[in-house]
Amino acid sequence: MNNNNPENLVFFIDGQELTSFSNDCQRQEHVGIAYEWEGENVVHLRFEPLPHSFGITHKVLFTKKPDNATDAPIIVRVADNGQATVLYRKTELSYEPNIIPAKSDLYSRNKGILELNILEQKRVLIIGLGSFGSQIGIELAKAGVGTFSLMDFDRVELHNLARHTATVNDLGRLKTDVIEQAIKGKNPYATVHKYPVNINDDVELLIREVAKADIVICATDNNRSRFNINRCVVSTRTPCIYGRAITRAEGGDVFIYRPGGACYCCLLGNNWFNAAMEEITNEQSARNDGRIAAYTSAEDADAMVQVGLSADIEPMCNMMVKLALTELSRGAQSGITSLEKEYVYPYYMWANRRERNYANWGSFDNEDQMPTIMRWYGVDVPRDEHCAQCGEKVTLDHGESFINAFGQQAAQVNVNTTIDLDNL
Repeated sequence: MNNNNPENLVFFIDGQELTSFSNDCQRQEHVGIAYEWEGENVVHLRFEPLPHSFGITHKVLFTKKPDNATDAPIIVRVADNGQATVLYRKTELSYEPNIIPAKSDLYSRNKGILELNILEQKRVLIIGLGSFGSQIGIELAKAGVGTFSLMDFDRVELHNLARHTATVNDLGRLKTDVIEQAIKGKNPYATVHKYPVNINDDVELLIREVAKADIVICATDNNRSRFNINRCVVSTRTPCIYGRAITRAEGGDVFIYRPGGACYCCLLGNNWFNAAMEEITNEQSARNDGRIAAYTSAEDADAMVQVGLSADIEPMCNMMVKLALTELSRGAQSGITSLEKEYVYPYYMWANRRERNYANWGSFDNEDQMPTIMRWYGVDVPRDEHCAQCGEKVTLDHGESFINAFGQQAAQVNVNTTIDLDNL
């Protein structure tokens, strides 16, 4: 071990792994891995190697035998009652390890607010692991959600770091791997399924995962993917939460689809293909879906990238987390279920600054002028019987935006002809 003062070593052992070994009558010994935070006198003892390790690694022997000849620098002796003693062999010092608590105790401080037994049985599908999806996933893991499906084909790039949960050390890695590690870091008992795919290219996979989920988080940055997701959640009757930021995060909005209510297409109506107000945070993505035209120069495209502050997207992320936890806890008796009476609307608006789209909004301290910045406003959105995605029969203009969203087959329908979407 590379410690100048071994007397101050602190050891951590996963309580669930320790209990499992202690109760296994077939195993008397097990060779594991010790991860040392160099220079900090902290060592984590694991029975199995981590997918993405940290620090310096050492061999550790977990044993139920009282005496052992081994070349491992660390020995963990496990008694019949599951108690452990760590022997640091080189100095013949012994330590009482810190036990990482079992699942039932990990989030004990949330009791009374969240029904943990309910949340650990829930499955959340997060599509888009950028500045929104990455934060929402970690917050739901901290709340005790048990199963996650993560979808994003992208890798961490330099321009992500200003708002993403990833760090410089994650550059180049798949976002699905980065967020899986972050989720596991907060809730080691969570199950994570990863799909580094473009959902627009694999709608069959998308609808299978939507059907498995208790709720879907749509955190993508373009309407093509949102409407592919919307059609899947409508067909499977799966609740879904959509969130976005407006130009440079001067504000944003959040929409929740509840089965039987208005869908995302109902919300945007005839202007659902107009994304002019949205942030453009990724030039390549915006070029791919047409938000930045192919003929736009690199200089002009760079000027169109409109990334706001991380602090300015926090309100939208927080609202999406609260809505998700409220829906996942619906029917359970806990503190957060009182929000069911508050979150009665499907659509919520927020403004960070009084500029451009929000120039006419009142200041935060102006109680007489409505609406004002830095406050949430809920809006009732009725279901559109002629909606392009949740209506049974609709009338559509088959312009270029329609083709991009629904495909060439749908575009063959004559202008203003009533069509049956189920037969497209």
